[in-house]
Amino acid sequence: MRTDALLGPIFDARIADWESHLERMFRFWSSVALMSGQYHGQPMEKHLPLPVDARHFDRWLQIFEATAREICAPPAADHFVERARRIARSLELGLAGSRGVMLKPGERYHDRA
Repeated sequence: MRTDALLGPIFDARIADWESHLERMFRFWSSVALMSGQYHGQPMEKHLPLPVDARHFDRWLQIFEATAREICAPPAADHFVERARRIARSLELGLAGSRGVMLKPGERYHDRA
């Protein structure tokens, strides 16, 4: 993500301590995919101020899925990717709503700014 032309600048502008961020992501995905209960945070709250829209979520999912399929066995990759898609959709809906845009089923959020 850090080296991606679209996503890298967004991450780099907000994350100074990558080691800490990656540890938080480990706990998050452990909780989401394995129900470990290791993560206790508010992902929506963290993402609301970000300057992102549908194209950012699409790019993130593209990288996430490629990585999951590269490092995980197919059933595990499917499990992670399915959850990533749900999370991305939830975050996109939350971001849109926080900006006064109510998305219809199947509609995507595109920032007009």
